[in-house]
Amino acid sequence: MRNQNNRVAILGSLRIPFVKSFQQYSRTSNQDMLIATLQGIVDKHNLSGKLLGDVALGAVMQSSFEWNYSREVVLGTSLHPNTPAFNLQRACGTSLEAINLIALKISAGQIASGIGGGSDTNSDLPVMFQRKLAWKLIDINNAKTTAQRIARFLKINFRDIKPSYPAIFEPRTGLSMGQHTEKMVKEWNIGREEQDQLAYVSHMNAVKAYKEGFYNDLITPYKNTTKDTIVREDTSMEKLARLKPAFDKSPSGTLTAGNSTVFTDGAAAVFLGTEEYATKNNHPVLAYFADCEAAAVDFVHGAGLLMAPTLAVARLLKRNNLTLQDFDFYEIHEAFAGQVLCTLKAWEDDEYCKKELGLDKALGSIDRTKMNIKGGSVALGHPFGATGARLMGAMAKLLNQKGKGRGLISVCTAGGMGVAAIIER
Repeated sequence: MRNQNNRVAILGSLRIPFVKSFQQYSRTSNQDMLIATLQGIVDKHNLSGKLLGDVALGAVMQSSFEWNYSREVVLGTSLHPNTPAFNLQRACGTSLEAINLIALKISAGQIASGIGGGSDTNSDLPVMFQRKLAWKLIDINNAKTTAQRIARFLKINFRDIKPSYPAIFEPRTGLSMGQHTEKMVKEWNIGREEQDQLAYVSHMNAVKAYKEGFYNDLITPYKNTTKDTIVREDTSMEKLARLKPAFDKSPSGTLTAGNSTVFTDGAAAVFLGTEEYATKNNHPVLAYFADCEAAAVDFVHGAGLLMAPTLAVARLLKRNNLTLQDFDFYEIHEAFAGQVLCTLKAWEDDEYCKKELGLDKALGSIDRTKMNIKGGSVALGHPFGATGARLMGAMAKLLNQKGKGRGLISVCTAGGMGVAAIIER
């Protein structure tokens, strides 16, 4: 990307408040949340009636009825109706990948402007029936006589009509993400108190950020909600310590509802363009999208499910001739506090970095005071498809406020994948 002619400018970002599932956004679709988010960007940046080069959006919990929802989202806003759009999905890295694809198009000179983002809801889950029922209904529809239809209808039994709900587990292992993370923290010897401490700091940083007004221009009100609802100002290490393990309920279990992300509904998006486009349309540049990398690990045969960001970051650093310490800010997605701690410990481990990352030595440690300083996913919430855009928006603002610097973004995902990005000012 660095060899291309066009620098990719981050011109703005916006999200709706992130809320606990089954509450404020009950019966609200991904499409509805994204329309509100993109319209917020349109209003904020005077884009009404404007034609953008492309829009990339995605969600993990997506209904088959929303097969073309990115385009429907665009048509639901006041953007020029000729603005194209497409769907994509890379699990929890969806919106970061969406931003990356828009950035690549801009860098290559294909488009001058675009939006990347995503959403997710657990409050409007697509409820499906057994595949056998679908096959039997198709057979009924294809019957040529009334007698055939009746005969085929009578083949339907109660087991066929039992509803099926999307579940957050790995099809290859049958284990949930939390169960996989329990295996990771045991492998890396990460204790309960250490996880609770990271979760506590996440909440306190978010509380402080809200008091400072950091999120005032990054969040647009939605459904009578003006701020994230998961942040807990009244939490404490004592309260976190009293919570029972959520996944491994034996005495050795360490992951709880307090040091893990909760089911969250929300949407977020980032507005990108060339420097020329920004100048021509009077859009101040917040920061520049520099590079992005995706990676995967073989978790089926023993690798930690959420360890792929270690590879993605290592490749990014090598390609950009940087060290892990060459950053002013770090936004590391907190699917679980334990997962973040495993990642940090892996980067500090010579054997892991040599064996798994192909390096000569450990990448080393980072300054924790530069990590998730405005709150992490444990405090703010994690709508799967929206988190990457949230991280990008926060990082761009941090760099803009500082006036210079470099930021590293890292997102772990289901399926043993990870996405990482570098942005600069």
